[in-house]
Amino acid sequence: MSDKNWDIETDLLVAGAGPAGMTVAIVAALEGLDAVVCEKADQVGGTGATSAGTLWIPGNSQHRDTGFEDSAEDAAKYLDQMIGDDRSSEHRRAYLRCGPDVIDYLEEKTDVKFLPCGVHPDYRNNLAGAGLAGRAIIPQNFDGRVLGQDFDRVRPPIPEFMLMGGMMVGKADIVGLLGRYKSLGALRHSVSIVLRYLTDRLRFRRGTRLVMGNALVARLFYSLKKLNVPVLFESPIAEFIQEGESVTGAILNTPDGFRRVRARKGVVLATGGFARNPKYREAFMPDPTPPYSMAPNSNMGDGIALADALGAGIDTSGQGAGLWSPVSVTRRADGSEGLYPHLAMDRAKPGLIAVNAAGHRFVNEAVSYHDFVEAMYRAHETADTMPAWLICETGFVTKYGLGAIHPETRNLSKYLADGYVTVADSLEDLAVKIGVDAEGLINSVSRHNRFAETGTDEDFGKGDLELNRFNGDPSHRPNPCLGPIGAGPYVAMAVWPAEIGCSVGLSTDPECRVLDAEDRPIPGLYACGNDMGSLMSGSYPGPGTTLGPAVVFGWRAAMHAAGKLPS
Repeated sequence: MSDKNWDIETDLLVAGAGPAGMTVAIVAALEGLDAVVCEKADQVGGTGATSAGTLWIPGNSQHRDTGFEDSAEDAAKYLDQMIGDDRSSEHRRAYLRCGPDVIDYLEEKTDVKFLPCGVHPDYRNNLAGAGLAGRAIIPQNFDGRVLGQDFDRVRPPIPEFMLMGGMMVGKADIVGLLGRYKSLGALRHSVSIVLRYLTDRLRFRRGTRLVMGNALVARLFYSLKKLNVPVLFESPIAEFIQEGESVTGAILNTPDGFRRVRARKGVVLATGGFARNPKYREAFMPDPTPPYSMAPNSNMGDGIALADALGAGIDTSGQGAGLWSPVSVTRRADGSEGLYPHLAMDRAKPGLIAVNAAGHRFVNEAVSYHDFVEAMYRAHETADTMPAWLICETGFVTKYGLGAIHPETRNLSKYLADGYVTVADSLEDLAVKIGVDAEGLINSVSRHNRFAETGTDEDFGKGDLELNRFNGDPSHRPNPCLGPIGAGPYVAMAVWPAEIGCSVGLSTDPECRVLDAEDRPIPGLYACGNDMGSLMSGSYPGPGTTLGPAVVFGWRAAMHAAGKLPS
């Protein structure tokens, strides 16, 4: 094409305004490149906006500065045991080598700031090299008001993660809210965030005190704005433009019509993975294909499909196609369905078990959300475990909450009416109502209760892992994760498998260049985030397994395009 045929010219065209794509554009701009972001949706953030916002960065300086010791060598030992040596091994070495420097780079040059989580165990602490603390970092809270009218461009959290119709709270806030009458400090904090929220609602659709993934996304977006990087909303790539075998630009389908974009340094795909694409779900997901996804409806696998049509390789070599969480299906105020991911707040607490249709336990309920779903699929080979059922007493729900039901809830009538939970006075009646074998359920509860007396789960080891105890109830003895299920009334909640991120994605080299079927780089084409095959190969080592690589490899893609990637 001659120069006059281009509507827009830039160095890098970045497809997708999630954490990976925004990181690419920010770093490109900081390193002297022109960048343009094109986003299919009308908001930034993607799945990252609704996440916990945690990044898994072994050896980070945020923890080292507070006295925690960690090393990339220990993390490498841990990952080698969990995953082994495979085609992503070099990616993992690059990730561990440059991860801490990437975070320091962003903190020094942008408004993206992080805090150490302190104790936050890796998910398989029975493997050598696993860390109990020092690897998980979270974004600092962010004041959404500084975005002005663009605050509405930040995709909100799921309603199930907000209080009072729009107030965000983090894990520390929940502790303070539940203990608001136990200390003056907790009461002050609780009152302050509620008053802040009520004030926000005079001007905004929701609270502007942003935490977790929403804080990360907003900080990235604010940094983009300060660097004057344009974000073209509702403007997905319709097709690539090539010169020979090189990708030199793309045609965008914008609200103002098709626009030709020249990308001198290349196009970066960060469109969020194939989560909502039925063809790819059926091809790559396990059988039965999970009926639910935590991804936005816009995540149709656009980037993967475009590269696939160009002859790119799709990396299916890992242990699985998804990074999983069990979810319960909620009924929202507008009548629509929602999903609540059961990450950490209920499954590890004492007095709850998970069973399949045979009424049998099939898993240590306190394992990571990813491992829980993998256990669901293994159990489903011999007994219906889609859905699985969380079983507890009403007293458990009042004390700890269950799914989207908050702690201190005593009246379950609303949740009974919309089918979110089932309640019965006897285990036999409960089994009949939910279609579970009654004898199996009664025997499972009885056996579990014997374990609760001794504090040792002889079947699945609930409470054995540090992760289990971290999410359990430290005041409960002798095992913070094992407690009896008593005389009722009893509660059952159905949970289903859903992915919180795709593991299968485009084949890349450690520089994020997309590879063809013969593992040769396609000139001018990069991928990162969930469009890139997961360097964790379908495993889930610790909190922040998706966001950590998204940010680090977003940085690597931009630095390679700028010719500044360290060796």
